[in-house]
Amino acid sequence: MAICLCAALSGCAAIPDVPAAREVDIARFMGDWYVIAHIPTFPERHAFNAVESYALREDGRIDTHFRYRDRSFDAPVKTMHPVGTVKPNTSQAVWDMQFVWPFQAEYVIAQVSADYQTTIIARSKRDYVWLMARTPQLTPPEYDAALNKIEALGYDLSKIRKVPQRWPEP
Repeated sequence: MAICLCAALSGCAAIPDVPAAREVDIARFMGDWYVIAHIPTFPERHAFNAVESYALREDGRIDTHFRYRDRSFDAPVKTMHPVGTVKPNTSQAVWDMQFVWPFQAEYVIAQVSADYQTTIIARSKRDYVWLMARTPQLTPPEYDAALNKIEALGYDLSKIRKVPQRWPEP
């Protein structure tokens, strides 16, 4: 689930009006997240096997590794490597994501489950959203509940694309 360069060019500087999670344990949030569904950015609009991985750096910023295959499970892996910075006084739920200096894109952890198995990443513009999980599939009730939460955030569900996931990869 990554935010593309074009989103970075139109990033927000203010605290977002999309509601952020009340508290995020940043250490628990680190690791791999499968992109289950999204309103995609341009580069990921045909993504297959999309995975976003986070690693906390010593300086407190977050290394991000987004990998996906374009248009099929057999396509070569493509990657993006933005760096996240947690915004102060946001309970670690609002980040700036930087793809190209000096531009930063808004990244809001709008929801994370108590067990840190699912998350919804949103933007105030409601132009992009990502539903991610620690596993490549959600049960239909889990998926439907997440879509209801995304809709409650003000997103148009007709724009949601379910990301094809097939693991293990060859």
